[in-house]
Amino acid sequence: MKRAAHGRKDRLIKEKRHDSYLSQTKFPEPTACSKCGVVFTNGRWAWKETTETAHKIICPACKRQADNYPAGRIKLSGIFYQDHKNEILNLIQNVEKQEKQERPLERIMDIRSEKSMTMITTTGIHVARRIGEALSRAYKGEYSINYANGDDQIQVTWHR
Repeated sequence: MKRAAHGRKDRLIKEKRHDSYLSQTKFPEPTACSKCGVVFTNGRWAWKETTETAHKIICPACKRQADNYPAGRIKLSGIFYQDHKNEILNLIQNVEKQEKQERPLERIMDIRSEKSMTMITTTGIHVARRIGEALSRAYKGEYSINYANGDDQIQVTWHR
């Protein structure tokens, strides 16, 4: 049996992740967001002090918020959630605070409460996943993660 010189031709090639909010080019250093103050330095975004001479742009997280185009959606529901709503929302705020220290572009955009559920939108997929994992660890319940649009959006559902 002869082996093909160029390998298999029937496998699918996964396309590169495309997120229109993340820049493909490097910004001049230092560059700061004119809205939130996050600084692009050493190839990444970080919470640092900046000088007046820093280049000014609007960071990807602030652009997402302005366009109201979330990368993550978290749906919370259930009787247990209604009974412990304030406690659970405090846990969510603490998780976001920790995640924002490590990844400044990962933020909560909005928290909307309706009669029987709450919908939280986020600027990134990491913070949404971490919030779902924290809820599952702390309060158990039914927890699911669903990635959409080539892993650049996430839907987290927690019910108890």
